[in-house]
Amino acid sequence: MVKGLIVLIVAAVAFVVFALVDCLTSDRARIRSLNKGSWALVIVLLPVVGGILWFLLGRVGQAGTGRRTVAPDDDPDFLGRPAQPVSDADRESLDERIRLLEEDLAEHDDDGPTSTRGPKK
Repeated sequence: MVKGLIVLIVAAVAFVVFALVDCLTSDRARIRSLNKGSWALVIVLLPVVGGILWFLLGRVGQAGTGRRTVAPDDDPDFLGRPAQPVSDADRESLDERIRLLEEDLAEHDDDGPTSTRGPKK
């Protein structure tokens, strides 16, 4: 009986401390109803009940922020933008760069590690 009571008291203290720290470290924009100091006072004066009230009424959860992360392929604003046209000069520059990269790659493929005699000099 005494052990159960001690565990319950420790759990209540941990909950109150957690609620108080959460309240004091929350951004002001994520707090409703009262200001930060008033919520801290409610949590301290009404230990368990104050913590429950804080989590139910005082804190704006993730669902209430109105912001959500969207991947680019799911974002209609991202998908709705028209592609930027590529000028002829840019296209020629890209084609030339691709040609040079392909030549360099082919050159590296030719002297790849097919020989077991050691490095070429």
